[in-house]
Amino acid sequence: MCPFNDEDVDPFDEDRVEAPAGPDEAADALPDEDYDDLDDDTAEYDGDDDADEDSEDDSDADSDDDDDEVSDEDDYDDLEDAVDDEIDLVVALYNDDGERIAVSLDKQLANDLDELITQLRRLPGDAGAVGMVSIDHQFFVIVRVRGRHVGVFLSDAVEGNDWPIARDVADYLGEDIPDPDDDPEAMGDFALLSDAGISEFDLEAFADLDEDSDEVLARIARRINYGRQFEHASPSIR
Repeated sequence: MCPFNDEDVDPFDEDRVEAPAGPDEAADALPDEDYDDLDDDTAEYDGDDDADEDSEDDSDADSDDDDDEVSDEDDYDDLEDAVDDEIDLVVALYNDDGERIAVSLDKQLANDLDELITQLRRLPGDAGAVGMVSIDHQFFVIVRVRGRHVGVFLSDAVEGNDWPIARDVADYLGEDIPDPDDDPEAMGDFALLSDAGISEFDLEAFADLDEDSDEVLARIARRINYGRQFEHASPSIR
């Protein structure tokens, strides 16, 4: 029995690919150039000057490129952590000896995906644990840890331009972060909860809902039969 749903499904089947549900179910370097050889009589004079000038130009260009790269990296690394008021919730769901449990975790885990994964591994779940994070009512992250297997899902990859946890997800997946002006787009393991009754199509539909992200997570929790426990562990939902 899957610890997240009472339906007759294969628990934690990583190889399983579920058919999408119907739309009615989804709501709930540059090319080389040829140069003429310089005349032998002028090579020592003109050639050296030209070479020096070319070297200086190339050096300046390389320096500009390096400055641009450093600037981009600085911008990328200068994302500020979300503060407590911007973190709606950090909740873990797991099944311990047949009992469904939801616990609220340290809010600062919403700024560090690696540490969140570490903390989820420490929970005594019979078949791993699911971590849910909502930031500023704008987007959510779901992390599922089952032994060595870790699946992650981000409801809006564009948020990687502004929030550390979203950037961490993109880094973990080895994906590029979209431009800030791009449309919202989910990223990650869409089959994360397929064995619990939420298909890939369903999870994408949840990410597209025009609702606060913490409320969307509450709906997901209800779908996998953790509704009451999730709400009890989530101050923003009460």
